[in-house]
Amino acid sequence: MEAFQAQTEAFAEQVEQELRDGTLSFPTVFDLSLRIKRLADDPDSSLADIANVVRAEPLLAAKAIRMANTLSMNPYRGEIDSLKDAIGRIGLSTLRCLAFAVAAEQLARDHRSRQMRLIATGLWMHAIDVAAWSFALARALDRPNPDGAMLAGLMLDIGQFYLLARAARYPALEGDLPRFAELVALWDEPVRTAVLETFDLPDSIIEACTADPTARTEWPPESMSDIVFLATLAAEAPNPFDSLLGVERRPGLLEASLGGLEREAFQGLLDAARTTRHELIAAACD
Repeated sequence: MEAFQAQTEAFAEQVEQELRDGTLSFPTVFDLSLRIKRLADDPDSSLADIANVVRAEPLLAAKAIRMANTLSMNPYRGEIDSLKDAIGRIGLSTLRCLAFAVAAEQLARDHRSRQMRLIATGLWMHAIDVAAWSFALARALDRPNPDGAMLAGLMLDIGQFYLLARAARYPALEGDLPRFAELVALWDEPVRTAVLETFDLPDSIIEACTADPTARTEWPPESMSDIVFLATLAAEAPNPFDSLLGVERRPGLLEASLGGLEREAFQGLLDAARTTRHELIAAACD
């Protein structure tokens, strides 16, 4: 227990220092997502330039082509086999989602601790589920920017991913996972905010990731924040940190956020969006 306490203090001190200094640095597996963003923001870059960067990561390239050929992205079913055409079809926000998903999956597999790998894998599955529902709900509601909603859904747990990555330096933390989960709950919001600023995401996505989950949701949902929140209620893969803390968010939040008639409408919305959600999860995870 002494080792756990010592490493807990060292872990907290490191996170505090990085937040004070503004020196948050993600593991190198996330570099590709940032490189794609920089190219997307560069007026002199082209789809071909972005495709060349993506081509260096074969798994991401394969997922991009697979995603471009889903019914939700390619309703006319003309087969897409060119990476450049695939990126043009799915859009850069979706490409960044896929790049992040590939990086998070690699982080889960590379974690030295078996228990931490299981948590990272569970968090990755939860993030993919929320992201897929966010896109599917926005599409079913015919709201603008469903790919932006997907990126917001994926980034909702970005602080927890960061803290998990940092925890690899402190192996004693796995000695008491519920207490480690308490640390993550404490640092999640400030770290998430700092990482979102580092990723330089649009304000609409940052607002969706930082919205108050206890606020009542309007029906029908109009804002990206409401759609992402509903996606967290729809997600079937639990957040492992909630499970470690014994927190069951869905029933209470559903009751507080939606009335009886609205809950029936919500169920109808889930039924309408479910096929798209399944397609996106399959494309991201296969």
